[in-house]
Amino acid sequence: MFTDEELAYLSSQPLARLATVDEDGQPDVVPLAFEYDGTHFWVGGVGEQVLRTRKFRNITAGRRKVSLVIDDLPSLTPFVARAIRVYGTADDPVERVGLVGPGLYCRITPTRAWAWNMAGEPAGETWYEPRRS
Repeated sequence: MFTDEELAYLSSQPLARLATVDEDGQPDVVPLAFEYDGTHFWVGGVGEQVLRTRKFRNITAGRRKVSLVIDDLPSLTPFVARAIRVYGTADDPVERVGLVGPGLYCRITPTRAWAWNMAGEPAGETWYEPRRS
């Protein structure tokens, strides 16, 4: 799904934003650490309290469609933005050793992704053209 350049970008970024939806349809976005294993994204944390987080409550309630954004602004002058946006499906949390240690993690299977400006070029007269996969 991702090019070598996009995979390098994913491995260089420590933070993603995860969006889930609550029972009333209200989107909720939270910044978090993530891992990408070449097939799935993993998000989670240490301790049982992670099960009480809004993101895990939304996912375990069956609202499994999620979105992730991994982005950065390498420069403001000139303006340079890079990002990968992912739509996916989240599974219930499982015990595993992840980025922040042993804990509970949800596996997210990407279903669609967009990436733009992996080369880190300044924005020009037009906005960056996304690559869709």
